[in-house]
Amino acid sequence: MGENVDAEPVSGRVMMGQTLRVLREKAGKSLGRLADETGYDKSYLSRLESGERLSKATVMEDLDAYYGTGDLLLSHWKAARLDAFRDRYKEFMKLEATARILWMFTPGVPGLLQTEDFAREVLSGPQTTLEGDDWVEEQVAARIGRQYLLRQKPEPSVRIIMDEYAFRRPAAVRQTWEEQLLRIEAVAMLPNVTLQVLPFAAGVHHHMHASLTLLWQKDASGVAYVEGDTRGELTEEPDGLLRHRLSYDRLRDMALSPSDSLAFVRDALEEHRS
Repeated sequence: MGENVDAEPVSGRVMMGQTLRVLREKAGKSLGRLADETGYDKSYLSRLESGERLSKATVMEDLDAYYGTGDLLLSHWKAARLDAFRDRYKEFMKLEATARILWMFTPGVPGLLQTEDFAREVLSGPQTTLEGDDWVEEQVAARIGRQYLLRQKPEPSVRIIMDEYAFRRPAAVRQTWEEQLLRIEAVAMLPNVTLQVLPFAAGVHHHMHASLTLLWQKDASGVAYVEGDTRGELTEEPDGLLRHRLSYDRLRDMALSPSDSLAFVRDALEEHRS
């Protein structure tokens, strides 16, 4: 009797690529014809089909419209983008995608608020140059794709506290930073989002070097995720969750009110422009 061998798991990108190829062949299109009709580069489409690249979500939306497949490819993309994240973070993202309440504190600009150009600058530092441009673009696409959370239905209730530090480390390119500040202002005005700024005047605090996210599901179950420079910790047990909830409450009490925080963002924008 032959020995049973577990098959190598297929990545989400490969599965998405297989779907793209099947749809193209079913439509009787060559890669060249598809490139001409969609405006995307032939070699880029080929790499998507081979599972070498993770596209932007908008590419999948365009191809869904082209093939008339509803949101089939976008659904595949949402699963495939998890390949770009560490295993522990994948577990958090699955919970994040279904959360009804999301509270977040970050020392810097959180990924949920980053523009594409700002995310690319953050991810293209000297520590990532050895990874190459493809790795950076994949990470950018995955990070920007998370922003679907802010506009999915039903909309989650989101509270974001940003340390003032985030506003004192601008992007290297002036236009990139202006667009980033405008993005923060726009998100702060969404009806399901509350944005607060934790000013330097509040003094030292216990989360200066780590971000904290609290999630609650429809059934009232919760989880906390703390992430530093090198590792993340997911907490589901009640005592740990309560401890992080109280920690977040202290940060919220120290932060500016939502209206004062929006004024702070607008002052930062005017200061940058002048």
